[in-house]
Amino acid sequence: MRMPVIARSDDLRRHNQRRILHALRRHGPMSRTEISGATGLSASTVTAITAAFLENRTLIETPTPDNALTRRGRPQVTLALNPAIASLGALSLSLNRVSAAVIDYAGNVVSEVVTRISTRTADERALVDAAAENLRAAIQASPSLSRAPLIGPLRHIAVGVQGVTDSEGTAMLWSPITSHANLSLSKRLSDEFGVPVTLANDCNMIAQALKWRDPDHFGASFAAVLLSHGIGMGLFINGRLVGGISSSATEFGHMIHDPDGALCRCGRRGCVEAYAGDYAIWRAAHGQNPLTPPVDDLDPDTMRQLADRARQNDGPEREAYRAAGRAIGSALRSMFALFDPFPVAFVGSGAAAFDLLEEPIREAIGESAIGMASSQVAMFSFPDEFPLVRDGAAISALDILDNHVFAPAETPVAVSHERRMGHAL
Repeated sequence: MRMPVIARSDDLRRHNQRRILHALRRHGPMSRTEISGATGLSASTVTAITAAFLENRTLIETPTPDNALTRRGRPQVTLALNPAIASLGALSLSLNRVSAAVIDYAGNVVSEVVTRISTRTADERALVDAAAENLRAAIQASPSLSRAPLIGPLRHIAVGVQGVTDSEGTAMLWSPITSHANLSLSKRLSDEFGVPVTLANDCNMIAQALKWRDPDHFGASFAAVLLSHGIGMGLFINGRLVGGISSSATEFGHMIHDPDGALCRCGRRGCVEAYAGDYAIWRAAHGQNPLTPPVDDLDPDTMRQLADRARQNDGPEREAYRAAGRAIGSALRSMFALFDPFPVAFVGSGAAAFDLLEEPIREAIGESAIGMASSQVAMFSFPDEFPLVRDGAAISALDILDNHVFAPAETPVAVSHERRMGHAL
C-alpha cells in the first residue's frame, strides 16, 4: 500500500494563477472565454481565480470592445491587469551609463531616466547614488493624480549589471565597468527604498526579455550574445536559465580563444572579448600592439564609421571584424560541443555590424557542428540592448510579484499518490 503524499493545493493554484496573469500581460485585456483558450484552463477554474483577483483588485474589468455590442446576447466582459496596484523599478548599470525605469503592474514603461557617469573612476558610493538618484527621478516623472494614482506603490526593484553577480542576486562580485568588487547593491538600494531588490547579470536579463517577446524563436534553448564594449552571454538550456554554482557565470566573453593572445580588459590574455569587444576591434583596425591596454570607452559613431570603412575596403578594418567573428564562432563551436547547436541572438551596438561578422562566425563554427551544418544554426541580430535589459529586469520582477504578492497561499492537504496531480484548483 502506498503512503499518502502531501501535496499543496496552493502550489497548483499559484501555477494556474501565474498562467492567467502571464496570458493577460502578454495579450492584453481578454474575456474569461479567451483566457480559458489561451491558458488551457477550464472555464470554472478561470472563473474562480479571476473572481478572487477582481476582489483584491489585481484584475479590473475593462470596457467592452465596440464590435462586441453588435453581437446577440449579453456582451462578454473583458478583464485586464490593474496597472495601478503596484509598480516596480528596473535599473541597468553598464559602462558609463545608468538607467532607471518605472514599470506598472501591467508591464508598461511609465517613465525612464538615463544618465552618463564615469563608472571606471566613480567610487562605490557614487555608483549606488547614481542608481538611486535615477530611480527617484523616474518615480517623480511618473504620472499621477492627487486622488487617483495612475501607478501603484513601488513593490520591487530589479537591477541588471554588466559583470558577475552572486547566485542569491544580492551583490556584484566583479565587473569590467568598475575596479570595485563585491558591491552589495541589493542591500543598499533596499535600505534606500524600503523594498526587496534583486540583482542579475544584464545578459541574463536580455535572454529573459527575448524569451518573453518571441517564444517561437527563443524557446527552450538559445543564447543571447552581447556584442558591445564587452562580450557577454545569457543562456537558456531546456527552458532553464543557466548560471554558475555560486555566481551568475556564463562569462562567454572570457572564454579563452588564444592562451597567449591579445590583452583583455579583465587583465588576462586571449579572451574572446580581447578580439570581439569594441575596444579590441578598434585596436586591431588601427594596427596597435595586441597587448596595448584597452581604451575605456568608444563613441558609437566611432564604431559605426569603423564598420563602414570595413564594408568599403578590404583592409585592416575588415580583417579586425573577421578576427572578431572567428573568435566568437570558435567559442560557439565549443559550446555546441557541450550542448548541441542552438539559436543565437546577437545583441548590442556590435550587432549593427553583424553583416561583417556572420560569415567568419559560421566559418569558425564549421561545416559540421555535431551533425548540424553551420548554415542551419539560426542567428538573429538586435542592435539596441538597453530596452532588452530593462524589459528582462521588469519581467523578472513582475514574476516575483505574481508569485509572492498577489497569490494567497492555502493550507497543505493530504491526497493519495494517484490524485496528487489531479485538481486544477
